[in-house]
Amino acid sequence: MFDWWEVLSGKFTFSVLGLEKSSHLGEAVHFFIYDTIKIFILLITIIYLVTLLRSYFPVEKARAYIAGKHKLTGHVLAAVFGVLTPFCSCSAIPLFLGFLQARIPLGVTFSYLISAPLSDAVVIALLLSLFGWKIALLYVGVGLLIAIIAGLIIGAMNLEKEILIEVKPVGDVSFQEDETLFIHRLKESWEYTADIFKKIYLYVIVGVGIGAFIHGFVPADFIAKYAGGDVWYAPIVAVVMGIPMYSNAAGILPLVEVLTSKGMLLGTALSFMMAVVALSLPEAMILKRVLSVKLISIFFGVVGVGILIVGYLFNAIL
Repeated sequence: MFDWWEVLSGKFTFSVLGLEKSSHLGEAVHFFIYDTIKIFILLITIIYLVTLLRSYFPVEKARAYIAGKHKLTGHVLAAVFGVLTPFCSCSAIPLFLGFLQARIPLGVTFSYLISAPLSDAVVIALLLSLFGWKIALLYVGVGLLIAIIAGLIIGAMNLEKEILIEVKPVGDVSFQEDETLFIHRLKESWEYTADIFKKIYLYVIVGVGIGAFIHGFVPADFIAKYAGGDVWYAPIVAVVMGIPMYSNAAGILPLVEVLTSKGMLLGTALSFMMAVVALSLPEAMILKRVLSVKLISIFFGVVGVGILIVGYLFNAIL
């Protein structure tokens, strides 16, 4: 979807700025420019569209529809929807914010936020080509399971008060639609989008900057050295090392292949991958403006435990 921007940002980084394509600095700067603008575009577009659409549909009816379903249904649908959206952890945040604005239950929104970066069609195809269909199906299955269970746990903890941004209700419109009302909707949606963007854009820049530095300067050998081998603590080390990093699943899978070829067990390598894509430090930096530190910590803790369990399970059965 953003191939055009990747090409343009690459030309700007390597041709206009004159940085070497194979250098650590060049890769870090390219990553920073590409991902920052991509996330800005996603933030503005998705928040604006969700806000505009929300003005046409009574929020209470949507909430009543979800409330009328089985508790598990919303989480399953959100997790499956996450698989269908090709977003990394930071790119998934705009739609996560849109869900919050629509006052979708908090646990359900987290099921989406966890599922979206873990797997999509590209990741499934890469897993099939690298490790075969059994590993691919098992990975997608446990990814969905983590998203659903973690969402259920967070939803059961009544943490709505830990949302820091104001979720403004959009009043029902009972009179006939006309051009004046439509323009008013457009204007109000834009003002709300701009207000949200102003509150979080600095956190996006800082978060992506941290991710870009790690992306460009942390070598695969360093990770394999400290998280490789058949030792009980390897998945724990892999998860701890993966959290500060930032990439999407498709971008990190080639590294997973390298790590497994250097002796890292597949379960440990996949735990590392899941931590990178679902629990990145840049993601936490962006969420910090939206959610309290307490809620972010619970989110990271619940998902981190789930990833560790998956890592140990994969190491035991594969």
